[in-house]
Amino acid sequence: MRIFAPNDVVAKSRFWYFLAKLKKVKKANGEIVSLNKIHEKHPLKVKNFGVWIRYDSRSGTHNMYKEYRELSRAAAVDSLYQDMAARHRARFGSIHILRVVELEKTEDIKRPYIKQITSKNLSFPLPHRVPKISNKKVFSATRPSTFA
Repeated sequence: MRIFAPNDVVAKSRFWYFLAKLKKVKKANGEIVSLNKIHEKHPLKVKNFGVWIRYDSRSGTHNMYKEYRELSRAAAVDSLYQDMAARHRARFGSIHILRVVELEKTEDIKRPYIKQITSKNLSFPLPHRVPKISNKKVFSATRPSTFA
């Protein structure tokens, strides 16, 4: 079971929460053998991630698919939590992550806000570039006049 949590205590708690839903096991009758943090193979490469979630809103339970462009799965999930809190007012406890997949091919990307970043001839124009004046003095020899 892969659980995304900010620390070990929350990860263990979420594990027992999901295990109780999947199997008829409670905390007294089970044991956590190991807790491993999964590290990214290429932590400096920017990747696209697709995330399937189920969350409880004020009106009901919803399924959702979102895409993020991040360096790691953990960063993509962190962005998901921030995004869901901002756009849908969904708290950490009400969000269940079903699946997180790295999207290798650009054809797999569905969302236009991620697709626009993957184009080959992407450029960021810098309008209104004001050149710095090199002969401008930092300190003035005369006192400034405050009366106009």
